[in-house]
Amino acid sequence: MCGRLSQYSGIHDFVAALGIPNAMVNSVGELPLERYNVAPTTQVALLHVQGELLLADPVRWGWRPHWAKDRATPINARVEKVAHGPFFRAIWPHRAITPINNWFEWVDEGGSKKQPYLIRRRDGAPIYCAAIGQLPSTEEGPGEHDGFVIITADSAGGMVDIHDRRPVVLNPELAREWLDPATPKERAEQMVLHQGEPAEAFEWFKVDTAVGNVRNKGPNLIQPAP
Repeated sequence: MCGRLSQYSGIHDFVAALGIPNAMVNSVGELPLERYNVAPTTQVALLHVQGELLLADPVRWGWRPHWAKDRATPINARVEKVAHGPFFRAIWPHRAITPINNWFEWVDEGGSKKQPYLIRRRDGAPIYCAAIGQLPSTEEGPGEHDGFVIITADSAGGMVDIHDRRPVVLNPELAREWLDPATPKERAEQMVLHQGEPAEAFEWFKVDTAVGNVRNKGPNLIQPAP
């Protein structure tokens, strides 16, 4: 996963499709998000659960432990290592969902620029990416070191031609289980290792190279290239 996504639906649309009955504390606003070209290090709408509350918070995309100052801040975590490696140990118990409409990948097709592709669900439903992070709390609010990473897995099928890694996407039932604090860590690991949505659930197509510039923001970025 190269690190660019879209969040243009409203947070209530994402939550309605997820089917969580919990009361929601919404810090991202009531209007459609209308973000078509979301880059790492920016604030991204994130869903997580504390107690009986579902929280929708803007959280920075990217996180690293305080002791890891010798490398860039990761935005993704490999599913093969995330549960047991030391790097993400502190945040592995803190699960979240990044609800998105689509993500982008760039492919070298021999031209002067890499060709961007948009990837979305074939059925048009929201995409629920498994994530972990250092998350805001209802008691203390946002923190200076808050951030999150999206869990990624190997691609399969035709999607491997677009990129060798992709987000671990959970269906609504599994996303609810992933968010539930009562779900054991061992069960959470098995979910992201073995129960992510298959490549067949997605479709992809070329889009305009304008999406490569993060200053470009409009809905034209998610339209198929001529």
